[in-house]
Amino acid sequence: MSESGKRKPLVADRRYTSKSGQGSGGSKTSGGGRGGTGGGRKAPPKKPAARVRKPAARRRNPIAAFFIGLFRWVWRIVWGVSWRLGLTAVLIILGLSAYMATTLPASDDLLDGRARGSVTMLDQGGQVYAWRGDQFGGVVTTETVSPYLKNAIVATEDKRFYRHFGVSPRGIASAIRINMREGRGPLQGHGGSTITQQTAKLLCLGTPYDPDVWEDEAEYEADCRRTTLWRKAKEAIYSVAMEMKYTKDEILTIYMNRAFLGAGARGFEAASQRYFGKSAANVNAAEAAMLAGLLKAPTRYAPTNNLQLAQDRAALILGLMEEQGYLSSGDMAAAIANPAELSEAAEAKAGGYFADWVMSTGPEFLTRKTTEDVIIRTTMDQRIQRAAEDAMKVIFSDKVKEGSKAQAAIVVMSSDGAVRAMVGGRRTKVSGAFNRATQALRQTGSSFKPFVYAAALDRGYSPYATVQDTPLTIDIPGSGPWSPENYDHKFRGTVTLIDALKNSLNIPAIRMSREVGLDSVRQIASDFGIQSDLAAGPALALGVSESTLIEMVGAYAGILNGGSSVTPYGLTELTLQGETEPLMVNETGIGERVIRESAARELIWMMRKVVTEGTGARANIDGLEVAGKTGTTQAARDAWFIGFSADYVAGVWMGYDDNTPLTGVTGSGLPAEIWREAMVRIHDGQERRPLPMLAPDPAQVPPPQGQPAERPRQAQPENPVERILKDILGLR
Repeated sequence: MSESGKRKPLVADRRYTSKSGQGSGGSKTSGGGRGGTGGGRKAPPKKPAARVRKPAARRRNPIAAFFIGLFRWVWRIVWGVSWRLGLTAVLIILGLSAYMATTLPASDDLLDGRARGSVTMLDQGGQVYAWRGDQFGGVVTTETVSPYLKNAIVATEDKRFYRHFGVSPRGIASAIRINMREGRGPLQGHGGSTITQQTAKLLCLGTPYDPDVWEDEAEYEADCRRTTLWRKAKEAIYSVAMEMKYTKDEILTIYMNRAFLGAGARGFEAASQRYFGKSAANVNAAEAAMLAGLLKAPTRYAPTNNLQLAQDRAALILGLMEEQGYLSSGDMAAAIANPAELSEAAEAKAGGYFADWVMSTGPEFLTRKTTEDVIIRTTMDQRIQRAAEDAMKVIFSDKVKEGSKAQAAIVVMSSDGAVRAMVGGRRTKVSGAFNRATQALRQTGSSFKPFVYAAALDRGYSPYATVQDTPLTIDIPGSGPWSPENYDHKFRGTVTLIDALKNSLNIPAIRMSREVGLDSVRQIASDFGIQSDLAAGPALALGVSESTLIEMVGAYAGILNGGSSVTPYGLTELTLQGETEPLMVNETGIGERVIRESAARELIWMMRKVVTEGTGARANIDGLEVAGKTGTTQAARDAWFIGFSADYVAGVWMGYDDNTPLTGVTGSGLPAEIWREAMVRIHDGQERRPLPMLAPDPAQVPPPQGQPAERPRQAQPENPVERILKDILGLR
């Protein structure tokens, strides 16, 4: 068998891992022999690796692509124009501001922009107690005010004040966002103004007040506060100009001096004096926060208007001060726990009835219509004023039924007519209200009777002189017969003048007035200061004529001072602010003599009996000599008590504004009790002097009835030459 015929054994091809470009299934064989190198099969050629194809990009919608491209093109144009316009606007603003800065005056010239015309009132001790008109309390600066106040203003109004250039874009954007969110227009409500912008607005962008353009300052200020885009643009220019011209502290100083802070106060010094009775340099944290809180809404947050609201606002500002690092947490808590309180003058609503009366009595061109800043020193004694107010409150609280509409008034003065206190109604914390002490004309009742007996004593009658208390009928021409009666409808026969006055008997008063002459009684009452029309008939003696409380108290002051007339006064000095020499001085209200001094002293003695033994017993005060007279009008429509100690004359009126009769009230009742409460308080801790009275001689013989002694003639003033000659010749 040939070799070629032999069967080859079956041997599997050796498998190799794909290497060197060989496929994994390729084999390597020799030309017929196993393991040979030559003649074997070639490995198949390497196939190139397949390329991984990326998915094809989605083709953009040609319409969308068009609009996107258009938007980008427009945006590039808008942006290119906008930044160029913005840059141009900034350059224009800076240029205009730079020019305007050169026209601005010195900062000191911008501190007080009011049209002058204010009145500041001082009490008898020189303490401020009332204001009228817009007040400028004097210049304050960032160096002179309390640091608490400076920090409170910045924390409240503009916390980035010392970092911006006059306008805060961030603040404006925030304000617009808040306004839109609250449903207002972008420029309505929050303004986002910096302190510099607010100062520019206070300066009305440099436009001064012109009475030919604006009706008054209120219209001028309202015009300055208008908010429009154009005005906002001008405000920005003016603000930047201010930043170029002035330092930050100068701008803040202008702001602190011109801001309106309620109750007529212009500037923080005036406001601090108005509300706290102290300088802005001395306010504490709580007071500073309350003052700064007024900037948002001066009238609403004025503590004289709503103290609780003002304190709540101050607490919020104290929190801002603590948040911004101006106060420690402990100081903030202490200030909130001890909120600011009003001064006594502020609590009294700027002087109340007394200040209103002083304004009405002074010269109009220096008070009600003044164009100057005026300082008036007055006779007011705040201690006595509080005593009078407290006395009224006590009696009405304890002895008048709740809901009663009855009113009362009190006047207290010295014997020379210097008014020390005035209460014109039950509501004492008022200003501009109806003043029942000076404006209400009411019948005087039996409080008029002392003038009847003053006429008798002045004509030589003794207090021990007698008069008949018996039925009396007088024929009144045109009216017919008139038969007056006493209050108790009883008759006592023959009585002394002392008994007639102390028991307030009507018939003896009428008889005595006719005996001395109605004209004489009318003249004496008029000379003592009762200016109202006095009745012509015999009812004059019963007080049917009308008068005001202040007139009656002034007339009684004439009795106390020994018989000389008195003009009640409250103004003692009037000075222009900044001047040292007063324009007006008033040292006394005493005028000419009306009755003899001895007659006045005897009348005081008789009126003392009214309090110790008669109708005025409820007015008596242990340890203090007082005298007075009750008065009750027909149907008890008016009830009076007027009296005096050696130092003060006081009068009380009580009644209804509509003349409704009082129920169960006479002059010997509640008015006497109010009077007593007031006088006890007035004399508390004071020296108690005896009354200047003169007890009459019981043996004195009165003039015969029907032949009254002639009334002494008024003393005529001496000629200066005659007076000098008498001094030289020793004739005095």
